[in-house]
Amino acid sequence: MTTPAFGSLRSDDDQWDIVSGVGYTALLVAGWRAVHALSERPLVRDDYAQHFINATADPYLTGLLQNPGSSADETTFPRLYGVQTRFFDDFFTNAAETGIVQAVIVAAGLDSRAYRLDWAPGTTVFEVDLPKVLEFKARVLDDLGAQPTARRVEFAADLRGDWTAGLTKAGFDPHVPTAWSVEGLLPYLTRDAQEALFDRIHANSASDSRLATGALGSRLDADQLAELERSHPGVNMSGDVDFSALTYDNPADPAQWLRDHGWSVEHVRNTLNLQAGYGLTPPPVDVKIDSFMRSQYVTATR
Repeated sequence: MTTPAFGSLRSDDDQWDIVSGVGYTALLVAGWRAVHALSERPLVRDDYAQHFINATADPYLTGLLQNPGSSADETTFPRLYGVQTRFFDDFFTNAAETGIVQAVIVAAGLDSRAYRLDWAPGTTVFEVDLPKVLEFKARVLDDLGAQPTARRVEFAADLRGDWTAGLTKAGFDPHVPTAWSVEGLLPYLTRDAQEALFDRIHANSASDSRLATGALGSRLDADQLAELERSHPGVNMSGDVDFSALTYDNPADPAQWLRDHGWSVEHVRNTLNLQAGYGLTPPPVDVKIDSFMRSQYVTATR
């Protein structure tokens, strides 16, 4: 058994809902997307994100929405997750332009792309996550009367196990090209679980399938985050939650794994590269964060 690098909040069979453990990270990222939408020139607009925060009445995120701040330090994580959201939005848009009409959002969390993006006619979007996360998401969106812009299929599964057979039973077709996203997930999996995840995606990817994977950081070190908050007092990553205790310090190298298995890796970028591509100049706090969190965003085609 691989042990966590920091703390002891994880086990091989731990479970969570949207306000506990790993599940809270999805709520946190939704909060940052909601704050980013309030900025002067947001890279993306997720108008559903604030409703997830309202549904939980989470004190930290509710306060953040009421007083998001305006300095580069105060808006650091909303900005960085705006960049990440834009990267995956663009990936699915570009995949659709190549004719792909089957998408799988792995660890979907509170992702709203099935509702926000202009999917090609006939597209099916599969969202995979734990039951309690999907149930919360469906309840909030149903209460809003939200309608997806593609055929949306929920599939409840623990991604640490063998979930692909069940996905096929839910209507997934492994014989047609698929656009897969693995957003922000890998730091919360052991090295073995990461490689098993890629094995399962690979085994169910027809020729011309596409994959995007990435996260703001390959690890979360509590000491370095604390030092960052001391040197940049406007930065507050997560209220009182120690997310470093939820991650594992044994990352796989997705780009190399994909090359070794016959995928054509098109781009390997970090958040600083992505910001430059979007016409932005990363402020010093973003540069410092990336120096120790080591973001990586990969796109590849089989």
